[in-house]
Amino acid sequence: MAFETHCSSLCKVLALSFALFGLVAVGEGRFKGFRKFDVVQDSSHGAMSKELWFIQKLDHFNGADSRVWKQRYFVNEDFYKPGGPVFLMIGGEGPANPAWMKEGTWLTYAQKLGALCFMLEHRFYGKSHPTTDLSTDNLRFLSSRQALADLAHFRTVMGESRGLTNRKWVAFGGSYPGSLATWFRLKYPHLVHASVATSAPVFATVNFPEYLEVVWRSLASENTDCPVLVKKASDTLAERLKDPKTFENITKDFNLCSTLQIQSEMDSAYFLESVAGNFMDVVQYNEDNRGFEGVLGTNITIKVLCDVMGDASLGDPYTRYVAVARLMMDTYSVKCLDVSFSNYVRDMTNMSWDGPAAGGGRQWVYQTCSEFGFYQSTDSPNQPFTGFPLDYQVKQCASFYNISAKEVAEAVAQTNEYYGGYDIQSSRIVFPNGSIDPWHALGITADIAAELPAVFIKGTAHCANMYPARSQDLPQLSEARDHVFLLLQQWLK
Repeated sequence: MAFETHCSSLCKVLALSFALFGLVAVGEGRFKGFRKFDVVQDSSHGAMSKELWFIQKLDHFNGADSRVWKQRYFVNEDFYKPGGPVFLMIGGEGPANPAWMKEGTWLTYAQKLGALCFMLEHRFYGKSHPTTDLSTDNLRFLSSRQALADLAHFRTVMGESRGLTNRKWVAFGGSYPGSLATWFRLKYPHLVHASVATSAPVFATVNFPEYLEVVWRSLASENTDCPVLVKKASDTLAERLKDPKTFENITKDFNLCSTLQIQSEMDSAYFLESVAGNFMDVVQYNEDNRGFEGVLGTNITIKVLCDVMGDASLGDPYTRYVAVARLMMDTYSVKCLDVSFSNYVRDMTNMSWDGPAAGGGRQWVYQTCSEFGFYQSTDSPNQPFTGFPLDYQVKQCASFYNISAKEVAEAVAQTNEYYGGYDIQSSRIVFPNGSIDPWHALGITADIAAELPAVFIKGTAHCANMYPARSQDLPQLSEARDHVFLLLQQWLK
């Protein structure tokens, strides 16, 4: 399951790292691997940013509904020069991380351009709670359309109250928030002058097997044998899951929290997806400079995983696959691996704001079911994993929210009808994407027009250009950041 992902995106010990995510600026669109419900801690830098609250409408599309709620936001006025632009960082599918108010490429641009900076947390994520709980009935107020209307209302009121109405506003976002940055400029061109839409999936699709195809290519870019070995290991594990005699050994191998039980295809699919998710997470964020956010595991790269998979001294490919899982568990301090699908269903159907999936898992999967799809299935032959087909992903929509497969397909078609998919009719939006990042398969990687340029960065992963610069950055990444700055400079003249 997706964000960020951006990190769909699935069990107590595993991560919500929003993702994305939390990352506010960078949605994850995935919740896999060993970070599923593990909320990223605010960094020490972030603690210095003061939380502010905005009175927001619950339902922007029903004039008869006057209910309101408090939406969290942050401000950085350090670089603002009177008459300068206003930058708005869009929150995503996880808690807004105030570290972004102290670091990140957008602040480098703000310093050079004299911008005032806001960051607005997305409704239903982090501390922005529009309703008393996360019941499916309440989640009907969670959508990209409501989120865009939140941005529009915030921009209007802040413009009026702070004397910024006639300033040029620029939207920033990465992953799902990058999509929102695109659509904010598309749907509210009178309110936002330009957008930087990084790693933004703009085309909704129920089945997204291309994600894992990019994972294959990204692993192969390190070592051509690497994805082949991963496939052999995944195939072996899938075969062993068919034989109850192997369950005791598998339980020990992966240090499972309880003895393995496979009673349905959903059970085996969940296990296979959970273990595959480690590779998916590492590829998506390979070598991204995310440490400032308080994210763990940034030292685990594609090279690290492929070195383990290529180490014949460890044993056969299956044994090396186990070694990768153990490495990830150690990295995230996971004592045992819970691969119980029934536990996952229990967590995902917990409607409390204190529930184990309330950090973003329940909400983001709802958005995939009701708007986007983005299901990273194993339906393509050109990818390294086995056993979690589209059917497994879509059935969760019915289990968690009573949304049928037909309704998912209709919702996805509606999303593309409303936003236009790849056919973006707008101006002053730049689309940076990384070649290693699987999400680029649903993004804009070639110029649409002079004022809708793409910046395709070879060798970089998800949202790489948004993170703080460092000396070991690839030259093309530094050039991409500079190119985006020149575009902003030109568009803000």
